[in-house]
Amino acid sequence: MSAGAQTPNGVATQTPQQREEVTTIYERSRPGRRAFSPPALDVPERPLDELLPERLRRAAPPELPEIAEPEIVRHYNGLSKRNFDLDSGFYPLGSCTMKHNPKLHERVAALPGNARLHPLQAPARAQGALELMWNLERALAEVSGLPHVSLQPSAGSHGELAGVLLTRAYHADRGDERTLVLTPDTAHGTNPATVTMAGYEVVKVGTSPDGGVDLEDLRRKADDRVACLMLTNPNTLGLFDPNIEEIARITHDAGATLYYDGANLNAVMGISRPGDMGFDIVHFNLHKSFTQPHGGGGPGAGPIAVSDRIEPYLMVPRIVRTDDGEGGAPRFDLEEERPKSIGRLRGFQGNYGVFVRSYAYICSLGAEGLREASEIAVLNANYLLALLRRPEIAPYLPLAYGERCMHEFVLSGAPMKRDLGIRTTDLAKRLLDHGYHPPTVYFPLLVEEALLVEPTETETRETLEEFAEAIGAILREAAEDPEIARNAPYSTPVRRLDEAAAARTPVVRQPVRG
Repeated sequence: MSAGAQTPNGVATQTPQQREEVTTIYERSRPGRRAFSPPALDVPERPLDELLPERLRRAAPPELPEIAEPEIVRHYNGLSKRNFDLDSGFYPLGSCTMKHNPKLHERVAALPGNARLHPLQAPARAQGALELMWNLERALAEVSGLPHVSLQPSAGSHGELAGVLLTRAYHADRGDERTLVLTPDTAHGTNPATVTMAGYEVVKVGTSPDGGVDLEDLRRKADDRVACLMLTNPNTLGLFDPNIEEIARITHDAGATLYYDGANLNAVMGISRPGDMGFDIVHFNLHKSFTQPHGGGGPGAGPIAVSDRIEPYLMVPRIVRTDDGEGGAPRFDLEEERPKSIGRLRGFQGNYGVFVRSYAYICSLGAEGLREASEIAVLNANYLLALLRRPEIAPYLPLAYGERCMHEFVLSGAPMKRDLGIRTTDLAKRLLDHGYHPPTVYFPLLVEEALLVEPTETETRETLEEFAEAIGAILREAAEDPEIARNAPYSTPVRRLDEAAAARTPVVRQPVRG
């Protein structure tokens, strides 16, 4: 936070803007102040009892702040400046693919026909939207190498749940009782949570010394109790598993399905396809690889693509296309009659605005552009990795697995902690003072003091070079005085929090003043 004004005796005082930053909207409330006063109603007044039963009405008015429009605008404008976002700077969160969201796609999604479409609109009056969704399904089928797609899931974790529920339906339809789902020890935290929600038990599969699936461990555990193996490929270590075809064979020989977590699809779009590797079910994160803005609680989209043997169990309604046979425009509809379907996973067809942005991205790049995006993502990751393997950095932050990477890589801060006395979290906090959002820390769990970095294809060479220089500067600084990093950050609106204490402290609501 910048310094305030100086008084004649040299004591700093807070500016009005700084006082606003530490004052809540409730503390600024004053009785009678309004941001908006509605005009007199021009409709007949009706008794309140006709509109809302007394048992559903409040006993007292809601305790909302009373505040003027300029103050509320300044309040939220000030809050917005505390956020770090992709429009502010480099966001190298590993395993999250925080890439640039083209503004053109935002304009397309905001067109009235897209933004104002009611989710309950009859299919006959939403032909354009259904056609866009149909075409997006076909594009995702081509990217994944699997023929059938549902856009319904609302996020990657929701797509995971859909995939495991489809697996359950597939086995149940065959009269096959299975209880276990295998996940690697590098899996995303949502994988075991999804497995538990779907009623299965999680069994971890080990990682081999080269960073792939431990085949011998997989062979020992892949028996007739296993319903599914969930994988990412490339995995969370940023490595493409060269044994993927053997992994698929072991899984299918055990009668299980093979599920692809699409969180890392940004590394292989247009280069390799999960369906060709042997996967039965794939989920996509449209809000990662396909440029829907990512973060802030949503919205997202986690469509799934499946093989022929899983298709009968896909969620309803399904988008269907019919041709009149006379060269006229095709018609699109929503079909509910699928007797083996697992049913609905949400009230409507999905987050349509996400579909618009993602389809615009696919159309603007085309097949060659999608491949190029993945190639540059891999190139950027390996270039940044090379910068971080300089002699002044590499001894403190060595690569955890492999020699090269795909779209992301994992460094271990164990030597940095031992030799310089600072932890990965200290490095991450100090990066904030250099203007960078830190990478993912302490994940995956099998790497000590892990730092997981994904630069994506949308960052320039200069940005990567400056980021690597910031890492080097922090390490040089720590060699002289590790306390600087241990107490960082210094430039953020809030200093380092005691996260353990914060988790135990109850939230106390501020009363309305007046």
